[in-house]
Amino acid sequence: PRLISSPRPPSTILTTRTNVEGSVRLRLSAPPDRRRMRISALTLLAFCTSASAFSTQSNFNGRAIIPSRVSSPSRAARGPTNTNLSSSTSADPAIAELYNRKSRPEYIPGRIDDPDYVRIFDTTLRDGEQSPGATLTSSEKLDIARNLAKLGVDIIEAGFPIASPDDFNAVKQIADVVGNEVYDDGYVPVIAGLSRANEKDIGRAWDAVKGAVRPRIHTFIATSDIHMKSKLNKTPDEVIEIAVNAVTFAKSLGCDDIEFSPEDAGRSDPEFLYRVLGKVIEAGATTLNIPDTTGWNMPWEFGELIKKLRENVPGAENVVFSTHCQNDLGLATANSLSGALNGARQLECTINGIGERAGNASLEEIVMSLALKGDEQFEGGPGSGKLYTAVNPVYITPTSKMVAEYTGMKCQPHKAIVGANAFQHESGIHQDGMIKNKSTYEIMTPESIGLMRGDSQSGAGIVLGKHSGRNAVGTRLRELGYDMDPEKLNAVFARFKEVAEKKKGGLDDDDLESLVSDQAGSVNELWRVSGLQATTGLSGIPTATVKMVGPDGVERFVSATGTGPVDAVYKAIDQIMGVQVVLESYSMNAVNEGIEALASTRVVIVPTTGGPNDSAVMDAQTSQLREKKFSGSGSDTDIITSSARAYVSALNKLLTWKIRRMANGDALPVDTTGVANAIAIDGEKPVVVTN
Repeated sequence: PRLISSPRPPSTILTTRTNVEGSVRLRLSAPPDRRRMRISALTLLAFCTSASAFSTQSNFNGRAIIPSRVSSPSRAARGPTNTNLSSSTSADPAIAELYNRKSRPEYIPGRIDDPDYVRIFDTTLRDGEQSPGATLTSSEKLDIARNLAKLGVDIIEAGFPIASPDDFNAVKQIADVVGNEVYDDGYVPVIAGLSRANEKDIGRAWDAVKGAVRPRIHTFIATSDIHMKSKLNKTPDEVIEIAVNAVTFAKSLGCDDIEFSPEDAGRSDPEFLYRVLGKVIEAGATTLNIPDTTGWNMPWEFGELIKKLRENVPGAENVVFSTHCQNDLGLATANSLSGALNGARQLECTINGIGERAGNASLEEIVMSLALKGDEQFEGGPGSGKLYTAVNPVYITPTSKMVAEYTGMKCQPHKAIVGANAFQHESGIHQDGMIKNKSTYEIMTPESIGLMRGDSQSGAGIVLGKHSGRNAVGTRLRELGYDMDPEKLNAVFARFKEVAEKKKGGLDDDDLESLVSDQAGSVNELWRVSGLQATTGLSGIPTATVKMVGPDGVERFVSATGTGPVDAVYKAIDQIMGVQVVLESYSMNAVNEGIEALASTRVVIVPTTGGPNDSAVMDAQTSQLREKKFSGSGSDTDIITSSARAYVSALNKLLTWKIRRMANGDALPVDTTGVANAIAIDGEKPVVVTN
């Protein structure tokens, strides 16, 4: 279904905060005195899988969302742990169905009873970890493996056990834990270990994976001329003998699920591939993986190779053909899909497409391509041509974020499916279409892959920038509470265009409200500076006396000291207004040249977490909880006065924002003391100035 997320109820937000504070993966993104917490990928996953956060509408027919397929497999016989996804117990039938595991044919090594079913083989923990700088700890690998199981991938290649004792232990832990967690529908992932074609490697791999309900050994040897001559220094006949011996030894250990890969098959002689693959089938291989190791092939070229192998390899009908495509030419996903078109029924891929050099085929791209186009674009191979997988795409985003966080390899903003810009729109024409009908520019919803956009950015991923049109600006202003007549909107829009030309990254709500304040006077000026005096010097203590008029019309003043004159002024203002904020940024520029130049100051403040002005909001792009930022600008020929005006402007925005969003429209309490929120200093009460 096309999913539309609803705003989270307050209880959900409170639960999320509790999870953050108690999470093992808690991380601070700022010094402790600011206490601005970000949700870790684990907590994000917990939120994204909470069905209470979503509502749905059913108008999308993609099988990746709610498929209807063959009955689920029977439960494994080894007495493994049962696993249940709590979100599937939601009272909303549409939500419950969304989080149900997708049905799939019973898992049988070397055979798929439904010729339209495509197995997803995830190698994030093996090939993905081979990306430079992407080293993972054993506990991080276990976390990712569990998320892959929630996704519903058919096979998890957990690592290369012979590589190191830590790799062995990580693979064994995944096999013993994730490989024994059977879901209510009987699903449990196959756990595979990679090995070279020698007995030591194969024995080590088997020791690591044999504890799983469904263990697999994946062994390989190179078959291209350049690899056999330059790397292996072996003849073709010697390579065939090594390959056959490797598969035979794996089978002798008791493994009945053996995958064989002819490394660099994309550059190998097809006639030689017919020979070596036929021999390993005779020896007991159940899956033949055809790697385009260097990303050399074109999609039509690689698809034709798969077709020829299926037609010419002796015993091809008794095995499952697989693809493993590298992305050196940016064609990994296209080559994988071409392989599926020509009969491959296992596709190897990684989360976010990470891997050696330019990476691997991207799991999210493959899965969503089959979800959206599998019904109509894959005729010609075995079966009806209506291809499907059992991956549940609603877990794509949390899994992607977890992999990015743990590996430290962030996705480029324009990465398909999971990039920060994948569901963002800045062009005015696009924004107008999105406001009217989201299907005009989105072929899938962000909610369908677990990215809950909610009501932020007009619920349509709209980024207000220099290309934005009047409709997008006007729509966002109305959502912020500004109901303007056309004349005022025109004035704000004209100023918006001027600012957007100079500011990269678009304008956020704070900037937009600032423009409204400048052009339309819509922001209430609750407090204003009516007087200011500051003293400083090499030997004296910087001191400031600030006089302000509050919303009740009463004038108050307070003196304070600081590390400098601006700091002293800001501390005095804090005490008068009764706020607790962190000054995140401060900048000053001269509007023009000369001694008479006007100083223009800009500040950005963040309310202190847990303070009286706490303003936690959910970031639309990162889905992380953060304190809302407020900016202010001020100008004056005196730099101290300019700084004070900017600071008070930002504080007024904070207070106005809080008032506008007060529950049930509660008004500010009426102050009858004349002191309001002013705070006493040095034992003296704030002084009320009367006329």
